Amino acid sequence: MPQGKARGHVPGGLYFRTALVSATAPMWRALSRLETTVLADALAGIEIDRPIFIAGVPRSGTTVITEMLARHPDVTTHRYSDFPNVYTPYWRNWLADRIGRDTSTPTERAHRDRLKVNRESPEAVEEVIWNQFFERLHDPANNQVLDESTDHPRFERFYREHVAKLLAARGARRYLAKGNYNATRLVYLLKLFPDARIVVPWREPVAQIASLVKQDRLFTRLAEEDPRVATQLARSGHFEFGPEKRAIHVANAEQAREIESDWRDGRSAQGWARYWSAVYEYVLDLLDGDTDRARSIRMFSYESLCSNPASGIDALLAHCDLPATPFDPVRAEFLDRLSPPDYYRPEFGDRELEAIETLTGPVRLRLAARSADER
Repeated sequence: MPQGKARGHVPGGLYFRTALVSATAPMWRALSRLETTVLADALAGIEIDRPIFIAGVPRSGTTVITEMLARHPDVTTHRYSDFPNVYTPYWRNWLADRIGRDTSTPTERAHRDRLKVNRESPEAVEEVIWNQFFERLHDPANNQVLDESTDHPRFERFYREHVAKLLAARGARRYLAKGNYNATRLVYLLKLFPDARIVVPWREPVAQIASLVKQDRLFTRLAEEDPRVATQLARSGHFEFGPEKRAIHVANAEQAREIESDWRDGRSAQGWARYWSAVYEYVLDLLDGDTDRARSIRMFSYESLCSNPASGIDALLAHCDLPATPFDPVRAEFLDRLSPPDYYRPEFGDRELEAIETLTGPVRLRLAARSADER
């Protein structure tokens, strides 16, 4: 590539629309309130019944699980087309239904991980809303845990209304949201929706950390080729990969500093091992000794799902209280589709493997024990 000539990885139209909506967010929030007022009668009969949340560390299978469950006839979720205007979901979907939906052939997404998408594919766009209401939500120096002590009436009202409007717009009974960062908000989500069903996938740490490192390098390179990539990721609420990635702070400031230090000093795998352990240890601690949470939150091994998809899919449906019969055609499709990734191999040296084992070993054993208990 000639020096000084950048490649464009972010479509210009999308970049402009995202910048505009981001800069005018207060106006869109006001329009959202107006939308809710106009739809008051329609929303009065909408019940938010057992919403489903998919959360965890990136590269754990959250996307494919979301894609699969979103195909259930009872369920709807956000789509790529819901971004960047996430504030007025009913009006945006009303307009999209009349001007025409994207019917293009899905193509492999930017992650280059075999998953193919178009504008109508499921996507995680909720984070834009969370960032509007909670300050420093992705600041590694700030505790990112939201729990039963969190009290934010304006957000809670907005969020419930937003979910109800999306259900009304799509004629769906159940709401599904993918959001990796929600792993630090599980208790708060259960406070808002006591009947919620939460799925937290995990993978064997060496494989998952290899995938995290691969994605981080990919988005770092894309950002070097097109500086708009980092800005676009931040505006969409994604701080997992690339030059703007940020450590997770799960009520442990020293741990977050160590993750940042590892990344800054080139110990990428070690930093991601700390990140992996921080999130899954937090979730395990929530579940230990609390049977109510354990009924609401289930951790799924992605390797087990791929090796025995029939059993894994049935377990997901059962946990989410989704009827199996209308899902049979989708189930049959994913029985063939679910398989371990084969597009990369972990290429860690002995020192990196030792660090991963040291930092993740105790948590991995706890995860394996919980998975065995739930069989």
